[in-house]
Amino acid sequence: MANHETIFDELKKQIPVDEEESLILNRDSSVGLVIVDVVNGFCTIGSGNMAPTKHNEQISKMVEESAKLAREFCDRKWPVLAFIDSHHPDIPEIPYPPHCIIGTEEAELVPALKWLESENCATLRRKDCIDGFVGSMEKDGSNVFVDWVKEKQIKVVSFSFDNVISYVKQVYCFSTNL
Repeated sequence: MANHETIFDELKKQIPVDEEESLILNRDSSVGLVIVDVVNGFCTIGSGNMAPTKHNEQISKMVEESAKLAREFCDRKWPVLAFIDSHHPDIPEIPYPPHCIIGTEEAELVPALKWLESENCATLRRKDCIDGFVGSMEKDGSNVFVDWVKEKQIKVVSFSFDNVISYVKQVYCFSTNL
C-alpha cells in the first residue's frame, strides 16, 4: 500500500461506509471514539521538536474537548481507541525531526487524557507513522483498528485529533455498515 488512495480503498473494503445513514446517537448506539496523537510531543508546551513553544489556544481547546469527549464515552461504557505516536530513536519519520521517541514523555498521552491508561473501555495503540490505519497493521496482515471496530461492533466512529502540521482540531464522524 504505497499511496493514500490505496490505503483509503483498503479501509473502505474492511469497514464499508454507508454515507446515507443518519447519525443519531443514544445510549444504545454502537459508537466508538478514536483519539489520534493527543500526546505531549505534539500538544504540551516545550515537550519536544514538534510541540508548541508557547500557549496555543487551538491546541488547548482540542485537548480539552478530547478529554471531555473521552470522559463522556467512558462514562457511557462506549469504546475509545487512542493512537499514540511512538518512534524508535534510530528510525526517522521523514520529513519530520525526531519526535515522540519511545520511552520519553513526548510519547505519552497529555495529562488530561492520562487516565485513559486505566480505563477498561480504552484501547491504546502505539504507532510509528503518521497514519493510524497503516500504523495498525500487523505482520500477519491483520489490522488492530479494523479488528477493534469489528470486535466492538461499532457503527459510528468519531475521531478527535491534533493535526501534526497545523495544530488544527478536527472532529468528524462516519457511519459504517458492517
